[in-house]
This record gives sequence, structure tokens and C-alpha cells, in this order.
Amino acid sequence: MGRIVSNDGGILTERNPDTVRGGDVAYYSYARVPQGPMPAGYLDVVPELVFEVRSPTERWPRLITKAGEYLEAGVAVVCLLDQVSETVQVYRADELPRTLDADDELHLPDILGDLRVPVGRFFE
Repeated sequence: MGRIVSNDGGILTERNPDTVRGGDVAYYSYARVPQGPMPAGYLDVVPELVFEVRSPTERWPRLITKAGEYLEAGVAVVCLLDQVSETVQVYRADELPRTLDADDELHLPDILGDLRVPVGRFFE
């Protein structure tokens, strides 16, 4: 399937000068990062999927800007989780964002195959 990396793994969104972001959770398929020991340092590839969790003090413009940076760097999907509204905003480079409520399912077949997650599970 792939590798899941938490916020201690940096994501290079720009080179020269390097800009590194720390997604709360990132998913790399084995096609991008082969099985075996994780390489040391920052990876030269971006993940397919990044999750950012909005903290109570974090403002939306900052998160949306961060999502744009990930997409510009080549991340396929960015999901912004909002604990207050219990929603997930799903961003893709060439689509308008979608908002999923707690009763919806997150399904990203191009990245995670048949895996479906009820959005409400993120907030339990």
C-alpha cells in the first residue's frame, strides 16, 4: 500500500531556496518511496496525500495557502480537517475544493484504492 509519515517528516515544497512544510500526516505510495528503511533526511519526492488538522487558533487563509503550496509541489490531494465544524475540505490541483461532513465518506480511489473512511471517524 504505502507509507504514512507524521509531522516530523518534512515535505519540500520549493527548491533554491528550499521551503519545507510539515504536514500533520502524509501518505507516500511504495511507487514513490520503496519499502525498506526510510531514507535519511528530507525525501526528494512529495507525498500523494497530505492531511492538515486545523488547530483552534489557526486561521483558514494560512491553511489554504499551505494547501496551495503542497498542490504546486505535486501533491495530488490535500485534506484540511476542521475539528470545530467536523468537516474535511478536499483540495486537488485542477478542481474546486469539496467539503465533506461527518456523515460523508472520504474516498480517494486514485490514491487509496477501495479504502473508505467515514469523515466522522476523524473526530472521535
